[in-house]
Amino acid sequence: MGKEIEKIALSRGHEIVSIIDVNNIEDFDSEAFKSADVAIEFTMPHVALENYRRAFAADVKVVSGTTGWLEHIDEIKKACENGKTLFWASNFSLGVNIFFELNAHLAKIMNEFPSYNVMMEEVHHTQKLDAPSGTAITLAEDILANIDRKTNWINEDAKSADELAIYSIREGEVPGIHSIMYESEVDSILITHDAKSRKGFALGAVLAAEFTAVNSGFLGMKDMIKL
Repeated sequence: MGKEIEKIALSRGHEIVSIIDVNNIEDFDSEAFKSADVAIEFTMPHVALENYRRAFAADVKVVSGTTGWLEHIDEIKKACENGKTLFWASNFSLGVNIFFELNAHLAKIMNEFPSYNVMMEEVHHTQKLDAPSGTAITLAEDILANIDRKTNWINEDAKSADELAIYSIREGEVPGIHSIMYESEVDSILITHDAKSRKGFALGAVLAAEFTAVNSGFLGMKDMIKL
């Protein structure tokens, strides 16, 4: 993702003033980093929160696609209420965000048809450590918000009718496939988003950085693309 973001940012006329990874964490305190309009953060759940804190301390806005840290979201939202800025999305792909809207709309329809059970499958590359994916959780939360007979999601076989099963598969170099399946005794309804590469995610992150540079607060894809 970092290499794709760098390539697209440069092609759109942006200057990259700092690149930070595990080997140069001290560069958060550098003048180069502090000069940035926006920092784009794609890392791991266990370091994302501290990266936000370090960027905020340097008064740099952040765009992040890291998932798995949302138990701390209240802290970040409070910081954003006090002048800091984070644009966070579980997925920066335009197609995925259209898929989010489609999923929520279909769930509203299927709420009226209890003979259909709903489940989800998500497939990602073996380097993706969190499961289910942040995108899958967003999809699941939208289903739960619209289908009364489902009360919680579970990352395994559902043990009761009110649980939404999410099956996570990690294989090869798959950028990301998310499928929602509605099953009845007589037929199935399936919607799927299949990412062809990481390019769509990277472009969305750069577009989000351009948006974040001129906006403030706790931001997301719905603020930017206004679906």
